Amino acid sequence: MKKYLLQVEGLTIRYNTGGRQNTEAISDVGFTLTRGETLGLVGESGCGKSTLARAIMQLPGPASGRILFTGEDLTQVSKKRLKRLRPRFQMIFQDSISSLNPRRKIIDILTAPLDAIGKMSREEKKRRALEMMVSVGIDPGTCHLRPFQFSGGQCQRIQIARALMPEPELLICDEPVSSLDVSVQAQIINLLEALRKSHGLTMLFISHDLAVVKNVCDRVAVMYLGKLCEEAPSEKLYKTHHHPYTRALLSAIPNPDPGLLPSRVKIRAGETPSPVDPPSGCRFRTRCPRAEKHCAQKEPEFHEIEPGHRVACHFPIL
Repeated sequence: MKKYLLQVEGLTIRYNTGGRQNTEAISDVGFTLTRGETLGLVGESGCGKSTLARAIMQLPGPASGRILFTGEDLTQVSKKRLKRLRPRFQMIFQDSISSLNPRRKIIDILTAPLDAIGKMSREEKKRRALEMMVSVGIDPGTCHLRPFQFSGGQCQRIQIARALMPEPELLICDEPVSSLDVSVQAQIINLLEALRKSHGLTMLFISHDLAVVKNVCDRVAVMYLGKLCEEAPSEKLYKTHHHPYTRALLSAIPNPDPGLLPSRVKIRAGETPSPVDPPSGCRFRTRCPRAEKHCAQKEPEFHEIEPGHRVACHFPIL
């Protein structure tokens, strides 16, 4: 039996949208992460990827469901216990610049996680911060500068260094390259991969870019409107996918060959439904070219269609 570092079970996240109305941003989501594995979470903007990441970090916690980290349910532990566990799972936030306090020096930003943990001298914390700056490719001589004096790519490296300061086991990367220039994206991805190997990290890599995820992740989970619709090993998903939404996403990946015509999969015209009032049954049915009456009547179960490959569709592509 596999020993999971992270188990997410039946996770549901609700927000109050005024009066007595609650919106389910995430609905009954579940997945696992084994040690040393990288799971990619992909989907359109607004589907709930960042909300899910913050719920795992307990920022804030979910309305229902379980988040087991090395067997402990983070939704049930005391605040004191959560504070002790938190150094073991860290997060890289989406906007590299705004996630750093503009008034603080870089050395203070990097040592802040160690200040929360305590039990380390000022000299030790500074030495560790300078070493971490070197490991992410930032000149340690700039440690007394402030974030606005760095580029977006450099701020992302600093944010990665801050996340690694307490030596976490799990690193959640929320769109770590989406706000960066294309020329810088490859550098950050290569850095994360090198750090994953050198630090023995387990990673949840969130992105809307399937082309990026393909080269980074061992497994990929596809999310649509707050629910998972497909999950499989990376190579398998790209070659043999079963959900119409996954096919539509993959068809949107640009092909570098100018001689090939775009081969985008047609989906039904119209806007993405609002999570405030999602469609009945299958949430993708209003845009799905394979949808039938049954899709509106019953929500598809997220089931295993073949070993290691799960899909939530009444009429999967076979």
